[in-house]
Amino acid sequence: MTYTFDENIVSDLHKDAFGFRPSEAWWRSWNFQDDDGKQSVWDYLIYEMNRSMAAQEKAEAEALVEFRAEVRKVMDLVSCKWHDALRHLMVAEGHEVGYNTYEQDFDYFLWDRGLGYKDRQKIYKLYKEAM
Repeated sequence: MTYTFDENIVSDLHKDAFGFRPSEAWWRSWNFQDDDGKQSVWDYLIYEMNRSMAAQEKAEAEALVEFRAEVRKVMDLVSCKWHDALRHLMVAEGHEVGYNTYEQDFDYFLWDRGLGYKDRQKIYKLYKEAM
């Protein structure tokens, strides 16, 4: 049998799969396993990580749809362009907004809405270009 598990990154894989580091009890179980057992656990963690990533991608796609609808609603309500609507939303939540808006603050505002990293970066870039 070919073994692909890696003792050095199994904790990272566990975190990617479940969102938290393994417990001490998990480590005791892991250390008790032979190589076949560790490979079986490793394969399960890979499976769970892929499921978790797929669920996250789906949630981020849904969040983007909701975010666009929210921006569109403000645009219609206030009769403004999308970047102005975005500013209205940020101000309504107490964020400092303007040309000097820090990328970190902007990113947090978008992250808090569940948008994925690539979408947040794209929106920030478009926002800065529109300013």
